Amino acid sequence: MGHLGHLKTEYQSLLHRLDAGLAGMPEPTEEAAKLGWQRLLEILFTPEEAALAAQMPVRPATLETVSGRVGLPAADLEEKLGPLCDKGLVMDLVNPKTGEVRYMLAPPVIGFFEFSFMRAHEDFPREELAQAMDAYMHGDDTFAREVFSGETVMGRALVNEDELAGDPLPEVLDWERATAVIDDAKEIAVSFCYCRHKAEHLGKDCEAPKEVCLSLNGGAAFVIRRGFGRPIHRDEALEILAEARDRGLVQIADNVRHRPTYVCNCCSCCCGQLSAINEFDLPAVLPSGFAPRLDEDLCKGCSRCARECPVGAISMVPARVTAQRKSDMLPTIDEDRCIGCGVCSHCCRVDALEMDRADRPRYV
Repeated sequence: MGHLGHLKTEYQSLLHRLDAGLAGMPEPTEEAAKLGWQRLLEILFTPEEAALAAQMPVRPATLETVSGRVGLPAADLEEKLGPLCDKGLVMDLVNPKTGEVRYMLAPPVIGFFEFSFMRAHEDFPREELAQAMDAYMHGDDTFAREVFSGETVMGRALVNEDELAGDPLPEVLDWERATAVIDDAKEIAVSFCYCRHKAEHLGKDCEAPKEVCLSLNGGAAFVIRRGFGRPIHRDEALEILAEARDRGLVQIADNVRHRPTYVCNCCSCCCGQLSAINEFDLPAVLPSGFAPRLDEDLCKGCSRCARECPVGAISMVPARVTAQRKSDMLPTIDEDRCIGCGVCSHCCRVDALEMDRADRPRYV
């Protein structure tokens, strides 16, 4: 059980179709992960839904185009696609100017994995689904490498704007600031954090708030239309960002400069992207163009920054002090691992860390 050869033909066809997109659902190697992988498919898709999804395009196409592809009259196809869109397995994207609707098969991420836990009411048996996802994603590194080891990273860290060096302020481009991303958005929705909601059903969620996942622009329109979140005003979105920064959460957006579709407020214990860094040592998040700078004269060696760092990029090391028998402890920062989020600077009680331009800025 769990091997590709033991899957129903409909699921095998669906897996091949997903492989044509940016991220598929490759078969894992460990047996527990294989069982989770198979159960995931069976929970999310009925065999009939899988058969139809396997014929869907992985890039947006008109109903007429999809109709010709699957061999169904447009009216019949539209009726069948509605429930798949409601479950987040297929996306119907509406052009805001023309009203034209285009359909595409949702990828696993960012896609139907997230949609399955983005609202409070149940479309699926949540506990069983959470267990299957956990087994597949953490049973071995197969899926993590599929998603996070490509040339283009899906997400990028946004620096905590409150922690930028103040004299003088470094130039910060609009697409580097979460507040500017929100200000530029034409439509905004808030949903449950998929990662934290999934962790809740595993008994592993933390105290961070759950309704903090922000969808923007076309992504927000789909989320609102299909009930995966609620529309919110820009002011509420900015309040969510501010509270997340205060709580030491990492703000991650999709890796584009123009019109991003989401901003997540992530914790290292639940977030799939941060877990890929910590668990599998994968470069899952593109760093911001900023890095922490330490003032050794102010640092008290308390280790708070090392304990708060969401990716384990800070270590405390002994530092010899003249005419003092015992060494002080000072943080050292692994710049290759650091994602430039600013959590360390935010948690420092003596302002010994501030965010400044990285020596080697990394851009989208």
